[in-house]
Amino acid sequence: MKGTAPVLPATVERVLALAERQLSPEEVRAALAVPLGEDEEDESRSLIRWFRRRYPTPGDRLAYARRAYLRWTAARPRP
Repeated sequence: MKGTAPVLPATVERVLALAERQLSPEEVRAALAVPLGEDEEDESRSLIRWFRRRYPTPGDRLAYARRAYLRWTAARPRP
């Protein structure tokens, strides 16, 4: 991109390490114990409704997930 500084390899490695780390059971329980706020719940419901309209059948949803996974893994930065 024009006008942006290159990302340092150490930064990419750090972000990947954070994104791929395994959470402990305690961390998962703590995160799940925090209730969604009203705005976040409304937004989640809205996104779910949109997704179910856009991909009405389980097969449509699975096909989307497969395409998206390929896109995400192809675009993933490598250290």
